[in-house]
Amino acid sequence: MEPFGHQSVLPTEVLHYLAPRPGGVYVDGTLGGGGHSELILEALGLDGVLYGIDRDPAALAAATKRLSRFGDRFQPLQGSFGDLTELLAARGVSEIDGLLLDLGVSSPQLDRPERGFSFRADGPLDMRMDPTQGETAADLVNSLSERELELAIKEYGEERWARKIAQRIVTARQEQPITTTLQLAALVERTIPRRFQEDRIHPATRTFQGLRILVNGELEQVEQGLQAGIGLLKPGGRVVVISFHSLEDRIVKQGLRDAATGCRCPRQLPQCVCGQVPLVRVLTGRPVTAGAVELADNPRSRSAKLRAAERVVS
Repeated sequence: MEPFGHQSVLPTEVLHYLAPRPGGVYVDGTLGGGGHSELILEALGLDGVLYGIDRDPAALAAATKRLSRFGDRFQPLQGSFGDLTELLAARGVSEIDGLLLDLGVSSPQLDRPERGFSFRADGPLDMRMDPTQGETAADLVNSLSERELELAIKEYGEERWARKIAQRIVTARQEQPITTTLQLAALVERTIPRRFQEDRIHPATRTFQGLRILVNGELEQVEQGLQAGIGLLKPGGRVVVISFHSLEDRIVKQGLRDAATGCRCPRQLPQCVCGQVPLVRVLTGRPVTAGAVELADNPRSRSAKLRAAERVVS
C-alpha cells in the first residue's frame, strides 16, 4: 500500500482547544493520515481511548498502521462522522470527552489521479470519499439536469459562471460522456472568459469543489456530525472543528452559536416556553488561523479556520 502521508494543520492549536484529558474518550471524526490522532493519543496517557472515523478505506488502513503502537487505545471505525452516534453506539459508547473534525479533502486523496478529486492530472471523474459506495461525479455530471448542475456548482462551488458551465456540460455530454478530470477541467476553462479567470486558482477549482461536496453530501455531514458530537459530549468536553471554505465555516459557526444560545422566546412573554438551554460555551470568538511559521511550512493551512466549544452542565 502506498503511504497515506498528510501534514496535519493547526496541530498545536488543536491540542490547545481540545485539551485532551488523560484517560478520556475522544473521537477523530476525520481520521485521514492519523496525524492529529497521534498527537491526541500521546496526550491521553496510558488509559485514554481514541476512536478514528473515516469513509476512505485507504486512509483507515494507513492510519491504523501508523497508530498500531497504541494498541487497543486506538479504535478505527469505517463510516461517516455524520453517523457518529450510531458508530459509537455499536461499540457501546454513549458519551465522549472530545471530538475533532478536520473537514475537507486530504492531500493523498488530491494527489492520487485515480481518486478523481484533482484536475492537475488525468483520472476518472470519481470524487467519492468512500470509493466503494455511491454515485461518482461522472455519474452526476452525465445524468443531472442542467438546472441541478447549475445549483450544485453555484451553491456548493460558489461559482458565478455556474449557469454557463452547466449549459456547456449538457451540450458536451450529448456528443460524448464526460468521464475524466481533465475532460471536465478543460470544458470549464473554455467556458469562463479568460479575462475573468484568476491567476492564483485554476478556473475549474470551484466547479470541482461543488461537485465533490454534492457527491459526498459534505455539508449535511458537517451539520449532522456537529449536532451529534455536541449531544455526546460530557460536561467540560470539547469539540474542535477545522474548516477550509466559507460554506463549512458558516455551518460550524452557526451550529456552535445555536448550541450556545439559551431561551429564544419573545421578550414580552412572562416566562420561557421554548425550553431552550445553552449546551456549549463557544471558546473561539473569531476563527483561529495558522501563524506565519506554519504557513511557510504547510501552504494548505492558509485557508484553515478552527472553531471550538465546551459542553456546559445543562
